[in-house]
Amino acid sequence: MFRNWRIGSVNGALLAAYFIPAWTMVAFNIFVAPVHGLYERPSVAVALFLSDQLQMSGLSTVRAAWLLALGRLTVVGFFAIYLALLAIPRTRRSGASDEALGIALAIGSLISFASMVMASKVHEMAALRLHATELLLLLGAAIVLLIERPAAAPTTVAVPDTAPLAFDEAELLHNR
Repeated sequence: MFRNWRIGSVNGALLAAYFIPAWTMVAFNIFVAPVHGLYERPSVAVALFLSDQLQMSGLSTVRAAWLLALGRLTVVGFFAIYLALLAIPRTRRSGASDEALGIALAIGSLISFASMVMASKVHEMAALRLHATELLLLLGAAIVLLIERPAAAPTTVAVPDTAPLAFDEAELLHNR
């Protein structure tokens, strides 16, 4: 059963096991109460950057919070698609599920990097550590995904040397 699991598949499944519940809860909190959810620890650096550096109004801050939640839910969706494709052995062996993982890693890395830069600008060290850790997890998985390729399927099949049949000779059981 576990003969066709690659390191990248296991690594992606473990990342999905972390990011799906963590980012879903953050996005849900932002959707329920945008301002309160934005000022919680996973998003506080973005909130402080928007209010201090960009001097956004309340409604613009709510819209930015919803956009951040939508981005996080997009990453969660691609991780869920990756897990669904990973459950099918044929797609796991061929590496067809790596596209969904790659999209999740790219969007998640972009969100984590932007949040890390914002946390650095507003001097929020706890949020900086959180986003740097998430970014390193995502980049490490991307490197494993790029280096490890799925096993190539055999391209040639050995054909025994037999003479071709003439048009008038049929190969039936009673004609041998």
